[in-house]
Amino acid sequence: MHLTRSILFASLAAWSTAMPSRRQANILQVQDYAQFQISDGLAGNALQEVAEKFPVEQFRANLAGVSQQDLEILKAARETAEAAETDAGGFNDAIDQVGEDSDDGKALQTGKIKNKVLKLELQVLALQIEQAQGDDNQEKIDEEQQKLDKNVATDKESAGDQSQSVNFQGSSQP
Repeated sequence: MHLTRSILFASLAAWSTAMPSRRQANILQVQDYAQFQISDGLAGNALQEVAEKFPVEQFRANLAGVSQQDLEILKAARETAEAAETDAGGFNDAIDQVGEDSDDGKALQTGKIKNKVLKLELQVLALQIEQAQGDDNQEKIDEEQQKLDKNVATDKESAGDQSQSVNFQGSSQP
């Protein structure tokens, strides 16, 4: 009987240490768009550049444990990246102003694709976190992942091409 209790206790102790922690400490801090944008430089590594700005792999290792604050910052960063594409002063306006066939227009279009990778990677990550924390949104994850895959492929096809950001005002403030 004593041996059985010892085995049970040892098993429970091993099981509990193998379980991921329920909630991680807050990792992210609010940043201006200029600090987390990835559109400058060259095309070809947009997904890796997102991972350099946001702890994507750390979050994916324990989706259920991501703090509410970090989730809200991710969502706000995604919304700002989308606004940098579509709102006044964003990529669409800048491309229209210089012409999509000009050298500047091509660099801005490449930057816009990298920005889409940023936006969609953050969207997929936020949806995965929400699902791990109880939401049922696999259909939306699949839909956004398909868009992400398409834009990652476009970025890789443009590897080495000049990429240009826009001077967009926004932040990851929830």
